[in-house]
Amino acid sequence: MRIKRAFDITFSSLALVLLAPLLLFTAFLIKLDSKGPVLFKQSRVGVNNEDFTIFKFRTMRIDTENKNLLTLGDNDKRITKQGFFLRKYKIDELPQLINILLGDMSFVGPRPELRHYVNYYSESDQDILSVKPGLTGLASLKYRNEPEVLKLAENPELFYIQTIMPDKLKINKEYIQNRSFFMDLKILSQTFIKIVFD
Repeated sequence: MRIKRAFDITFSSLALVLLAPLLLFTAFLIKLDSKGPVLFKQSRVGVNNEDFTIFKFRTMRIDTENKNLLTLGDNDKRITKQGFFLRKYKIDELPQLINILLGDMSFVGPRPELRHYVNYYSESDQDILSVKPGLTGLASLKYRNEPEVLKLAENPELFYIQTIMPDKLKINKEYIQNRSFFMDLKILSQTFIKIVFD
């Protein structure tokens, strides 16, 4: 979809320029809060089942990110003081504007998963990998407070794999079947409202 790619390039570039003061201030806060790099880089699975490096602002203490693949809300002791705020308002996701500009991601699409979870996909689930992953999407809207849900589970990892992930896959398949540029604009507006007013 040429119009979608043109939108991604135009608005990711514009957002990076306009949000530069916020990005710099966030980087400053992260450095004040804890030792370690400003950005967190992680391998995710993108379009055509190819791995790419996703960028986020670091919200966890160094050397703790891989101790558990899932985050568990305010029970997660790995998250820094600033990290909770950055996660709540999705500020930690802003560096993914770079991923969008590079073409690894789009503004709207299924959220990119870790290879660990993609390995659980069935053959029909592979359809999810036919489109670029997104900064936001229908499943992201439904599970905006996913860490808060996971922290209540007796076994968060099992609950994610058996309950949350299948529902996300179902939602993402419905998105792929019905997607359009106007649908993407609607999802973006809903995401903005959720972040600001929820």
